[in-house]
Formats: sequence, C-alpha cells, structure tokens
Amino acid sequence: MSSSDIFIGETIGTAVLILLGGGVCAAVTLKASKARNAGWLAIAFGWGFAVMTAVYISAPLSGAHLNPAVTLALAIKDGGWDNVPVYWGGQLLGAMIGATLVWVAYYGQFQAHLTDREIVGGPGAQATSAKAVEAQEKGAGPVLGIFSTGPEVRNVVQNLATEIIGTVVLILAILTQGLNGNGDGLGTLGALITAFVVVSIGLSLGGPTGYAINPARDLGPRIVHALLPLPNKGGSDWSYAWIPVVGPLIGGAIAAGIYNVAFA
Repeated sequence: MSSSDIFIGETIGTAVLILLGGGVCAAVTLKASKARNAGWLAIAFGWGFAVMTAVYISAPLSGAHLNPAVTLALAIKDGGWDNVPVYWGGQLLGAMIGATLVWVAYYGQFQAHLTDREIVGGPGAQATSAKAVEAQEKGAGPVLGIFSTGPEVRNVVQNLATEIIGTVVLILAILTQGLNGNGDGLGTLGALITAFVVVSIGLSLGGPTGYAINPARDLGPRIVHALLPLPNKGGSDWSYAWIPVVGPLIGGAIAAGIYNVAFA
C-alpha cells in the first residue's frame, strides 16, 4: 500500500465511520428526529454497523485501521512505524469530515434543538427543566454527545481505566481474529467480527464514558464541535478531551504487548 492509498483510504473510511456513528447519536438526541429517544441499544448497534460499513469501504486501500490505537498496536506487533503518521493524519481528517457531514445531514434538527429554551435554558425555560439545567453546566454543551464522548461520573482514574479496558478488548479481538492475510489491517470477515465486538463493548462497557476506544473518533469531532457555528452549543469540554485520546492509545499498546507475549 502506498502512502497516498493509506491516507485516502483512512480519510474516507473514518469519515464514513463518524458520519454513521455520529449520525445515530444525532438521530437519538435531536428534537424533530424520527429516531428521538431510541436509546442506548440503537446507539450501540449503530456504531457497530458504522464500523462494519467503514471497514468494507476502506480495507482495499488502507487495510481499514480507522483508529490510531489500532495503528499503534499493529506497529508494536510488527515493528512497522513508517506509515503511522500517515494513518493518524488520515484518521483525524476523516473524523472531522464525518462530523461535519453529520451537521449537514441534521442541520434543521440542530437548529430546532439548540433554539428550544427547554433544551438550552434562558428566558422562557422552566427553572426545574433538567435539560435546561444540564445545558447550563460549564463542561459539555447540549449536543456535545453527538460529536464526542463524556463521562457520567467524572473520575479521572476510573474514566481512563474504562477507556483502556474497552480498547484492550477491541484490539485483542482485531489482532486474534480480524486481521487480513497480510496481518496489516482488517479482512472481510474481520469487519463483521469487529462490528459485533464494538456492539458488545458499547453494551457492556459503554455506560461510564460513552466508549470512545478511538482517539480520532473523539478528538476530530470535538474540534468540529468547537468550530461549527451552532447556536447555544455550549462548551466542548476540553478538560476531559485528553482521556479518550490517551486511554485508547495506552489500551492499544497493552493489547499489542499481550498479543506478542501470549499469541505470537
């Protein structure tokens, strides 16, 4: 695979991943969406199918890493570091493009949601409105969860540990079952396996932090949230943003170490 193929494949694949994954979060969250309040089960399966679709699209070009933690783990496993910056660059760019496309697809719903006083607070809102109170908190704004993750209980050690544990499960599943014949990305069957692993992680481990398990998936859309001209969007919670970046990278490194000791 050439560097240009890798960059293009990762950009397209990660954009599709975030478009569909962020899209299900928008569908469940936003006022005037037909899927409003569909719940966590819809989000978990939506992200799983997003992974599967993105892998099938990008695998022929780049091997479909779509996740800096996967790229890091494969580099540790095989000792190939040359293309790591290319993979990471494509993944971050793709995540930002995908998040922007979610905004385009749900533009009217974002406008309706973020101008509703019951959602964002302010004059006309009921003082007891839980949504209005939540939107007035300093950290996350009322639609940040569509773009990036956040903890239900803000505890640095627990939040970091949750992201590490979830990522170890994901990477071990990829390394032991999901790689193509060359061992440098996800194969056809690996796409399906990984999709269901992501669903499992979401259902079992996603509750505490929203399971980023992918630095680009969280950081790219968080940047887009900060830049987009959304009315009353609130903060981007940058004080938390390092955890879904550092945690998955640590988890990827640990998983690669486990693989090299136990399976190689």
